[in-house]
Amino acid sequence: MSAWVLPDHIADVLPSEARHIEEIRRDLLDMARCYGYELVIPPLLEHLESLLSGTGKALDLQTFKLVDQLSGRMMGLRADSTPQVARIDAHLLNRVGVTRLCYCGPVLHTRPSGPHATREPLQFGAEIYGHSGLEADLEVLTLALDCAKAANVSAVRVDMADARIVHALLRGAWLDPATLAQVHAALAAKDASELKSLCRNAPTHVSDALQSLVTLYGDEHMLQDAQRALPALPEIQDALVQLKWLSRHLEHPSVSFDLADLRGYAYYSGAMFSLYAPGASDALARGGRYDEVGLVFGRKRPAVGFSLDVKSVAAVAAERPLRAAIRAPWGEGSALRTAIGALRQGGETVVCVLPGHESEVDEFQCDRELSQVAGQWVVKTI
Repeated sequence: MSAWVLPDHIADVLPSEARHIEEIRRDLLDMARCYGYELVIPPLLEHLESLLSGTGKALDLQTFKLVDQLSGRMMGLRADSTPQVARIDAHLLNRVGVTRLCYCGPVLHTRPSGPHATREPLQFGAEIYGHSGLEADLEVLTLALDCAKAANVSAVRVDMADARIVHALLRGAWLDPATLAQVHAALAAKDASELKSLCRNAPTHVSDALQSLVTLYGDEHMLQDAQRALPALPEIQDALVQLKWLSRHLEHPSVSFDLADLRGYAYYSGAMFSLYAPGASDALARGGRYDEVGLVFGRKRPAVGFSLDVKSVAAVAAERPLRAAIRAPWGEGSALRTAIGALRQGGETVVCVLPGHESEVDEFQCDRELSQVAGQWVVKTI
Protein backbone atom coordinates (compact mmCIF):
# COMPACT_ATOMS: atom_id res chain seq x y z
CA MET A 1 0.00 0.00 0.00
CA SER A 2 1.25 3.48 -0.84
CA ALA A 3 2.40 5.61 2.07
CA TRP A 4 0.34 8.45 0.63
CA VAL A 5 -3.03 6.73 0.79
CA LEU A 6 -5.32 8.66 3.13
CA PRO A 7 -7.53 7.02 5.78
CA ASP A 8 -11.02 5.94 4.76
CA HIS A 9 -13.50 8.82 4.47
CA ILE A 10 -10.68 11.39 4.66
CA ALA A 11 -9.79 13.32 1.49
CA ASP A 12 -7.74 16.21 0.19
CA VAL A 13 -9.67 19.16 -1.21
CA LEU A 14 -8.20 20.36 -4.49
CA PRO A 15 -8.13 23.97 -5.77
CA SER A 16 -11.44 24.29 -7.65
CA GLU A 17 -13.47 22.54 -4.95
CA ALA A 18 -11.60 24.34 -2.18
CA ARG A 19 -12.37 27.69 -3.79
CA HIS A 20 -16.07 26.76 -3.99
CA ILE A 21 -16.14 25.65 -0.33
CA GLU A 22 -14.32 28.78 0.82
CA GLU A 23 -16.69 31.10 -1.04
CA ILE A 24 -19.66 29.37 0.58
CA ARG A 25 -18.00 29.53 4.01
CA ARG A 26 -17.54 33.29 3.67
CA ASP A 27 -21.11 33.80 2.50
CA LEU A 28 -22.48 31.78 5.44
CA LEU A 29 -20.48 33.80 7.96
CA ASP A 30 -21.56 37.04 6.29
CA MET A 31 -25.20 35.94 6.45
CA ALA A 32 -24.89 35.12 10.16
CA ARG A 33 -23.27 38.48 10.77
CA CYS A 34 -26.22 40.18 9.02
CA TYR A 35 -28.43 38.64 11.71
CA GLY A 36 -26.17 39.89 14.49
CA TYR A 37 -24.33 36.64 15.28
CA GLU A 38 -20.80 37.04 16.65
CA LEU A 39 -18.04 34.72 15.46
CA VAL A 40 -16.27 32.49 17.99
CA ILE A 41 -13.44 30.02 17.29
CA PRO A 42 -13.41 27.15 19.82
CA PRO A 43 -10.28 24.96 20.01
CA LEU A 44 -10.11 21.75 18.00
CA LEU A 45 -8.73 19.94 21.06
CA GLU A 46 -10.14 19.94 24.61
CA HIS A 47 -10.09 17.89 27.79
CA LEU A 48 -12.36 14.93 27.24
CA GLU A 49 -14.63 15.59 30.21
CA SER A 50 -15.44 19.02 28.81
CA LEU A 51 -16.27 17.75 25.32
CA LEU A 52 -18.40 14.85 26.54
CA SER A 53 -20.13 16.41 29.54
CA GLY A 54 -23.91 16.57 29.66
CA THR A 55 -25.52 16.28 26.26
CA GLY A 56 -22.05 15.82 24.78
CA LYS A 57 -22.02 12.22 26.07
CA ALA A 58 -23.93 11.22 22.93
CA LEU A 59 -20.79 12.11 21.01
CA ASP A 60 -18.56 9.63 22.87
CA LEU A 61 -18.36 7.07 20.06
CA GLN A 62 -17.73 9.80 17.49
CA THR A 63 -14.82 11.40 19.35
CA PHE A 64 -11.15 10.67 18.69
CA LYS A 65 -9.30 10.42 22.02
CA LEU A 66 -5.64 10.88 22.94
CA VAL A 67 -3.40 11.55 25.94
CA ASP A 68 -2.06 15.05 26.54
CA GLN A 69 1.73 14.78 26.68
CA LEU A 70 1.91 17.82 28.97
CA SER A 71 -0.62 16.91 31.65
CA GLY A 72 -1.28 13.21 31.12
CA ARG A 73 -5.02 13.90 30.95
CA MET A 74 -7.30 12.45 28.31
CA MET A 75 -8.16 14.84 25.50
CA GLY A 76 -10.55 14.69 22.59
CA LEU A 77 -10.77 16.10 19.08
CA ARG A 78 -14.15 17.78 18.86
CA ALA A 79 -16.89 15.93 16.98
CA ASP A 80 -19.36 18.80 17.40
CA SER A 81 -18.85 22.46 18.29
CA THR A 82 -22.16 23.07 20.08
CA PRO A 83 -21.00 21.93 23.57
CA GLN A 84 -17.96 24.17 23.19
CA VAL A 85 -20.07 27.19 22.28
CA ALA A 86 -22.34 26.46 25.26
CA ARG A 87 -19.23 26.50 27.47
CA ILE A 88 -18.16 29.82 25.97
CA ASP A 89 -21.60 31.30 26.62
CA ALA A 90 -21.72 30.00 30.18
CA HIS A 91 -18.18 30.64 31.41
CA LEU A 92 -16.42 33.16 29.21
CA LEU A 93 -19.11 35.59 28.06
CA ASN A 94 -21.58 35.03 30.91
CA ARG A 95 -23.98 37.63 29.55
CA VAL A 96 -27.37 38.20 31.15
CA GLY A 97 -29.38 38.86 28.00
CA VAL A 98 -29.54 37.37 24.53
CA THR A 99 -26.28 36.12 23.02
CA ARG A 100 -25.97 35.23 19.34
CA LEU A 101 -22.90 33.22 18.36
CA CYS A 102 -21.71 31.52 15.17
CA TYR A 103 -18.71 29.39 14.26
CA CYS A 104 -17.13 27.58 11.34
CA GLY A 105 -14.33 25.04 11.62
CA PRO A 106 -13.41 21.39 11.10
CA VAL A 107 -14.71 18.63 13.33
CA LEU A 108 -13.55 15.00 13.33
CA HIS A 109 -15.68 11.85 13.48
CA THR A 110 -14.45 8.36 14.26
CA ARG A 111 -17.10 7.01 11.89
CA PRO A 112 -18.77 8.52 8.82
CA SER A 113 -22.46 9.36 9.08
CA GLY A 114 -23.14 7.63 5.74
CA PRO A 115 -21.53 5.61 2.94
CA HIS A 116 -20.20 8.68 1.15
CA ALA A 117 -19.80 11.02 4.11
CA THR A 118 -16.52 12.54 5.23
CA ARG A 119 -15.09 12.02 8.70
CA GLU A 120 -13.78 15.59 8.62
CA PRO A 121 -16.79 17.87 8.11
CA LEU A 122 -16.33 21.63 7.98
CA GLN A 123 -19.02 22.53 10.49
CA PHE A 124 -20.82 25.86 10.35
CA GLY A 125 -23.37 26.72 12.99
CA ALA A 126 -25.31 29.52 14.62
CA GLU A 127 -26.83 29.56 18.10
CA ILE A 128 -28.88 31.99 20.14
CA TYR A 129 -28.91 31.87 23.94
CA GLY A 130 -31.16 33.55 26.47
CA HIS A 131 -34.63 33.59 24.86
CA SER A 132 -37.19 30.86 25.49
CA GLY A 133 -39.87 32.17 23.12
CA LEU A 134 -40.66 30.88 19.65
CA GLU A 135 -39.20 34.06 18.19
CA ALA A 136 -35.72 32.57 18.69
CA ASP A 137 -36.73 29.27 17.06
CA LEU A 138 -38.15 31.15 14.09
CA GLU A 139 -35.04 33.33 13.77
CA VAL A 140 -32.71 30.32 13.70
CA LEU A 141 -34.88 28.49 11.17
CA THR A 142 -35.08 31.58 8.96
CA LEU A 143 -31.31 32.06 9.18
CA ALA A 144 -30.75 28.42 8.18
CA LEU A 145 -32.90 28.91 5.08
CA ASP A 146 -31.15 32.18 4.22
CA CYS A 147 -27.81 30.39 4.55
CA ALA A 148 -28.98 27.76 2.07
CA LYS A 149 -30.02 30.54 -0.29
CA ALA A 150 -26.68 32.32 0.14
CA ALA A 151 -24.92 29.07 -0.80
CA ASN A 152 -26.99 28.81 -4.02
CA VAL A 153 -28.90 25.73 -2.87
CA SER A 154 -32.36 25.65 -4.42
CA ALA A 155 -35.62 23.75 -3.81
CA VAL A 156 -34.93 23.40 -0.08
CA ARG A 157 -37.50 21.44 1.91
CA VAL A 158 -38.06 21.91 5.66
CA ASP A 159 -38.97 18.91 7.81
CA MET A 160 -40.04 19.58 11.40
CA ALA A 161 -40.60 17.58 14.57
CA ASP A 162 -40.57 18.11 18.34
CA ALA A 163 -38.59 16.09 20.87
CA ARG A 164 -41.15 16.75 23.61
CA ILE A 165 -43.73 14.48 21.96
CA VAL A 166 -41.68 11.30 22.20
CA HIS A 167 -40.24 12.33 25.57
CA ALA A 168 -43.73 12.81 27.00
CA LEU A 169 -44.97 9.45 25.71
CA LEU A 170 -41.97 7.45 26.88
CA ARG A 171 -41.97 9.09 30.30
CA GLY A 172 -44.95 6.93 31.25
CA ALA A 173 -43.79 3.76 29.53
CA TRP A 174 -41.53 2.47 32.36
CA LEU A 175 -39.21 0.73 29.90
CA ASP A 176 -35.65 -0.32 30.68
CA PRO A 177 -32.80 1.49 28.83
CA ALA A 178 -32.18 -1.37 26.38
CA THR A 179 -35.84 -1.53 25.39
CA LEU A 180 -36.01 2.24 25.11
CA ALA A 181 -33.14 2.15 22.61
CA GLN A 182 -35.04 -0.45 20.59
CA VAL A 183 -38.17 1.71 20.69
CA HIS A 184 -36.20 4.65 19.35
CA ALA A 185 -34.88 2.49 16.51
CA ALA A 186 -38.36 1.17 15.69
CA LEU A 187 -39.77 4.70 15.61
CA ALA A 188 -37.00 5.82 13.27
CA ALA A 189 -37.75 2.83 11.02
CA LYS A 190 -41.51 3.43 11.34
CA ASP A 191 -42.01 -0.19 12.37
CA ALA A 192 -45.43 -0.28 14.06
CA SER A 193 -45.43 -4.06 14.64
CA GLU A 194 -42.05 -3.91 16.38
CA LEU A 195 -43.29 -1.05 18.54
CA LYS A 196 -46.34 -3.08 19.55
CA SER A 197 -44.12 -5.96 20.58
CA LEU A 198 -41.66 -3.79 22.49
CA CYS A 199 -44.41 -1.92 24.36
CA ARG A 200 -46.53 -4.93 25.26
CA ASN A 201 -45.91 -4.26 28.97
CA ALA A 202 -46.40 -0.50 28.70
CA PRO A 203 -49.75 1.20 29.39
CA THR A 204 -52.15 0.71 26.49
CA HIS A 205 -52.48 4.42 25.75
CA VAL A 206 -48.69 4.73 25.51
CA SER A 207 -48.35 1.73 23.20
CA ASP A 208 -51.17 2.95 20.95
CA ALA A 209 -49.76 6.47 20.79
CA LEU A 210 -46.27 5.26 19.86
CA GLN A 211 -47.73 3.13 17.07
CA SER A 212 -49.73 6.13 15.86
CA LEU A 213 -46.56 8.23 15.64
CA VAL A 214 -45.20 6.21 12.72
CA THR A 215 -48.15 7.33 10.59
CA LEU A 216 -48.06 10.97 11.67
CA TYR A 217 -46.08 12.63 8.91
CA GLY A 218 -47.10 14.99 6.15
CA ASP A 219 -48.13 18.63 5.76
CA GLU A 220 -49.76 20.95 8.30
CA HIS A 221 -53.10 19.14 8.09
CA MET A 222 -51.45 16.14 9.74
CA LEU A 223 -51.05 18.17 12.95
CA GLN A 224 -54.82 18.13 13.38
CA ASP A 225 -54.79 14.33 13.09
CA ALA A 226 -52.03 14.24 15.69
CA GLN A 227 -54.09 16.26 18.16
CA ARG A 228 -56.83 13.63 17.92
CA ALA A 229 -54.57 10.57 17.90
CA LEU A 230 -52.14 11.47 20.68
CA PRO A 231 -52.87 11.75 24.42
CA ALA A 232 -54.02 15.18 25.56
CA LEU A 233 -50.87 15.78 27.57
CA PRO A 234 -50.03 19.49 27.93
CA GLU A 235 -46.47 18.96 26.67
CA ILE A 236 -47.68 17.23 23.50
CA GLN A 237 -50.44 19.74 22.79
CA ASP A 238 -48.04 22.66 23.29
CA ALA A 239 -45.57 21.06 20.88
CA LEU A 240 -48.22 20.65 18.18
CA VAL A 241 -49.45 24.23 18.57
CA GLN A 242 -45.92 25.59 18.41
CA LEU A 243 -45.04 23.53 15.32
CA LYS A 244 -48.06 25.01 13.58
CA TRP A 245 -47.06 28.53 14.66
CA LEU A 246 -43.52 28.10 13.35
CA SER A 247 -44.73 26.71 10.04
CA ARG A 248 -47.17 29.56 9.42
CA HIS A 249 -44.72 32.29 10.37
CA LEU A 250 -41.95 30.73 8.32
CA GLU A 251 -44.00 31.15 5.12
CA HIS A 252 -41.84 28.63 3.26
CA PRO A 253 -43.37 26.86 0.26
CA SER A 254 -42.26 23.36 1.31
CA VAL A 255 -42.73 22.40 4.96
CA SER A 256 -43.51 18.92 6.24
CA PHE A 257 -43.69 17.22 9.63
CA ASP A 258 -42.53 13.84 10.92
CA LEU A 259 -43.48 13.35 14.55
CA ALA A 260 -41.55 10.06 14.83
CA ASP A 261 -38.26 11.71 13.79
CA LEU A 262 -35.86 10.96 16.64
CA ARG A 263 -32.54 12.08 15.19
CA GLY A 264 -30.82 13.86 18.04
CA TYR A 265 -33.56 12.92 20.52
CA ALA A 266 -31.07 12.88 23.39
CA TYR A 267 -29.90 16.34 22.48
CA TYR A 268 -32.99 18.39 21.75
CA SER A 269 -35.63 19.59 24.18
CA GLY A 270 -38.18 21.19 21.85
CA ALA A 271 -38.90 21.89 18.20
CA MET A 272 -36.42 20.37 15.72
CA PHE A 273 -35.92 20.87 12.00
CA SER A 274 -33.95 19.47 9.09
CA LEU A 275 -33.30 21.01 5.67
CA TYR A 276 -33.23 18.79 2.60
CA ALA A 277 -32.27 19.58 -0.99
CA PRO A 278 -32.22 17.66 -4.30
CA GLY A 279 -29.03 15.69 -4.76
CA ALA A 280 -28.26 15.41 -1.05
CA SER A 281 -28.27 11.91 0.46
CA ASP A 282 -29.09 13.26 3.93
CA ALA A 283 -30.17 16.48 5.60
CA LEU A 284 -28.07 19.52 4.68
CA ALA A 285 -28.70 21.16 8.05
CA ARG A 286 -30.20 20.15 11.37
CA GLY A 287 -31.22 22.31 14.27
CA GLY A 288 -33.69 23.04 16.99
CA ARG A 289 -34.05 23.89 20.65
CA TYR A 290 -31.69 22.40 23.26
CA ASP A 291 -32.28 24.21 26.54
CA GLU A 292 -30.28 21.65 28.57
CA VAL A 293 -26.99 22.19 26.73
CA GLY A 294 -25.51 24.66 29.24
CA LEU A 295 -26.63 22.86 32.41
CA VAL A 296 -23.43 20.83 32.82
CA PHE A 297 -21.43 24.05 32.67
CA GLY A 298 -23.43 25.47 35.56
CA ARG A 299 -25.67 27.72 33.51
CA LYS A 300 -28.91 26.33 32.16
CA ARG A 301 -30.62 28.83 29.93
CA PRO A 302 -32.67 28.75 26.72
CA ALA A 303 -30.74 27.82 23.59
CA VAL A 304 -31.62 27.13 19.96
CA GLY A 305 -29.39 26.73 16.93
CA PHE A 306 -28.44 24.74 13.86
CA SER A 307 -25.37 23.38 12.12
CA LEU A 308 -24.35 22.09 8.71
CA ASP A 309 -21.34 20.70 6.88
CA VAL A 310 -20.05 23.25 4.37
CA LYS A 311 -18.52 20.46 2.28
CA SER A 312 -21.88 18.71 1.94
CA VAL A 313 -23.57 21.99 1.04
CA ALA A 314 -20.92 22.71 -1.60
CA ALA A 315 -21.56 19.29 -3.17
CA VAL A 316 -25.17 20.21 -4.03
CA ALA A 317 -24.88 23.99 -4.41
CA ALA A 318 -25.08 25.50 -7.88
CA GLU A 319 -21.71 26.12 -9.47
CA ARG A 320 -20.49 29.70 -9.23
CA PRO A 321 -18.80 31.53 -12.06
CA LEU A 322 -15.09 32.00 -11.57
CA ARG A 323 -14.11 35.43 -10.39
CA ALA A 324 -12.60 37.36 -13.30
CA ALA A 325 -8.81 37.48 -13.16
CA ILE A 326 -6.06 39.40 -14.94
CA ARG A 327 -2.95 37.83 -16.41
CA ALA A 328 0.23 39.88 -16.12
CA PRO A 329 3.81 39.37 -17.26
CA TRP A 330 6.60 38.96 -14.75
CA GLY A 331 9.04 41.85 -14.70
CA GLU A 332 11.34 43.90 -12.53
CA GLY A 333 10.20 47.31 -13.74
CA SER A 334 8.77 49.59 -11.08
CA ALA A 335 5.95 50.77 -13.36
CA LEU A 336 4.78 47.17 -13.92
CA ARG A 337 4.98 46.35 -10.20
CA THR A 338 3.09 49.54 -9.34
CA ALA A 339 0.35 48.70 -11.84
CA ILE A 340 -0.02 45.16 -10.48
CA GLY A 341 -0.08 46.41 -6.88
CA ALA A 342 -2.78 48.97 -7.66
CA LEU A 343 -4.99 46.33 -9.31
CA ARG A 344 -4.64 43.96 -6.35
CA GLN A 345 -5.40 46.73 -3.84
CA GLY A 346 -8.53 47.41 -5.86
CA GLY A 347 -9.69 43.85 -5.30
CA GLU A 348 -8.58 42.32 -8.59
CA THR A 349 -6.92 38.92 -8.90
CA VAL A 350 -3.69 39.33 -10.85
CA VAL A 351 -1.75 36.20 -11.85
CA CYS A 352 1.85 36.84 -12.87
CA VAL A 353 3.14 34.46 -15.56
CA LEU A 354 6.60 33.31 -14.54
CA PRO A 355 9.27 33.12 -17.27
CA GLY A 356 9.04 29.91 -19.31
CA HIS A 357 5.49 29.05 -18.18
CA GLU A 358 3.47 31.11 -20.65
CA SER A 359 1.69 28.09 -22.19
CA GLU A 360 0.62 26.34 -18.98
CA VAL A 361 -2.98 25.80 -17.93
CA ASP A 362 -4.47 28.77 -16.10
CA GLU A 363 -6.48 27.68 -13.05
CA PHE A 364 -8.13 31.10 -12.82
CA GLN A 365 -9.07 31.29 -16.51
CA CYS A 366 -8.00 34.92 -16.87
CA ASP A 367 -10.25 36.97 -19.13
CA ARG A 368 -7.97 40.04 -19.25
CA GLU A 369 -4.30 40.76 -19.42
CA LEU A 370 -2.03 43.57 -18.35
CA SER A 371 -0.22 44.90 -21.41
CA GLN A 372 2.10 47.79 -22.11
CA VAL A 373 0.63 50.26 -24.58
CA ALA A 374 2.54 53.42 -25.51
CA GLY A 375 4.67 53.09 -22.41
CA GLN A 376 1.68 52.65 -20.08
CA TRP A 377 0.45 49.47 -18.42
CA VAL A 378 -3.24 48.96 -19.26
CA VAL A 379 -5.76 46.12 -18.82
CA LYS A 380 -7.04 44.64 -22.08
CA THR A 381 -9.70 42.00 -22.71
CA ILE A 382 -8.24 38.75 -23.97
